[in-house]
Amino acid sequence: MSDRNSVKMMVVTGLLTGMNVVMSSFSIPVPGGHLYLNDAVICLAAMLLGPFHAFVVGGIGAFIGDMLFYPAPMFVSLATHGLQAVVISLLVANKDVSKGRIILALAIGVVINVVGYSFGRAFIYSTPQYAYLKLPFQTFQALFGAVVAPMLLFKCGIKKEFTRIFG
Repeated sequence: MSDRNSVKMMVVTGLLTGMNVVMSSFSIPVPGGHLYLNDAVICLAAMLLGPFHAFVVGGIGAFIGDMLFYPAPMFVSLATHGLQAVVISLLVANKDVSKGRIILALAIGVVINVVGYSFGRAFIYSTPQYAYLKLPFQTFQALFGAVVAPMLLFKCGIKKEFTRIFG
């Protein structure tokens, strides 16, 4: 990667990390809790960027967002969203892959997200019942991010622009 592309990649990573922090700072009230939109940013970044940059956006971005607005689960967010972003990135980023592979990668990301937050909630709040209570909602939120991200990537032309900029 040239120096020019390295700078561009840092800028894109910083922009997406900032979007993750912002999107984790507000939510849409829904029955059972709140819908945070940062899951879509994390999946989008993971499909575009390599594993390291995806981890920065997903893990560190979610960590900072939680640290600023709701610090209890910040380490759960770091580990869960970081791992989710890395796995999705390893499976699809910077590759010409089929829709099936993208769906598989995002499905694995959803599982990582749901399992990670379920165990994290059980640990942080010292009760598995709280994790069970939030399980349907966490699944919905993870699926929402996994559905919105590819729409943004392909239908809004983000993938085409990213390819044009980075080659």
